[in-house]
Amino acid sequence: MKMISVRGEILLSAADQNLIGKEFRDGRVHILVDPEFYGKTRVSKKTYVSSLRMCSIANLVGKEAVGVAVDEGLVDPGNIITISGVPHAQFASMIS
Repeated sequence: MKMISVRGEILLSAADQNLIGKEFRDGRVHILVDPEFYGKTRVSKKTYVSSLRMCSIANLVGKEAVGVAVDEGLVDPGNIITISGVPHAQFASMIS
């Protein structure tokens, strides 16, 4: 995973480890799981969940990365897309 601050927002990018560096296409939809964007740091589930709760924007790829966000109530399963069978979800939190 990777966390960065962008214009006052905290962006979390995370992907399942086995997807890093791979590219997926499904019709006109395309995603490159670039390690520069999704990060090279492997973290525990506890750290990942804590980071999900801290971020204001998340971009997630993979069964594990997306599944944890669903289990934590941060992503609605109806809002997950699949690209060549790989789950992808994004969310933005309203912080007041």
